[in-house]
Amino acid sequence: MPTVIRTALTADAPALAALHARARATYYPEGLPDEGVDGTAMWRGAVERRAGHVLCAVREGRIVGVASFRTPEGEAADTVALFQFHVDPGHWRAGVGAALHEACVEEWRADGIRRATLDVHRENRRAQAFYVRHGWRPAEPGEGAGTHLRMRLALTAGE
Repeated sequence: MPTVIRTALTADAPALAALHARARATYYPEGLPDEGVDGTAMWRGAVERRAGHVLCAVREGRIVGVASFRTPEGEAADTVALFQFHVDPGHWRAGVGAALHEACVEEWRADGIRRATLDVHRENRRAQAFYVRHGWRPAEPGEGAGTHLRMRLALTAGE
């Protein structure tokens, strides 16, 4: 079954929020913390943000993966942060994440991005292993928030 990668639309926000919740629930064994955030509104804002981009992976008409990225405020224009990257747990190890990641990297290179960063939950070993397989490396010790590990991806030689 082919995976289609496309730019997310505002109308996709409810599906993106539901996917996000399903994926996050896998690394919170006691359940998702109640952060008081309206997931649909959050994703609508990400999709509509002029300075960012949201890609989604679609299989058989259903969104099964999402990636949200942008240049963080105050960072160089050749740097991007991958703020959200989720694959529906029912589609893990089926090539969805690899296809979505490849699409992100292709877009970043086309846009002249030289380096990418992300913060991954320290307890999410599965995600960390995925990122390492795709060339990401842990940043300097101590970078990232207490519950998260900062990782970096060099998109050009020597970075």
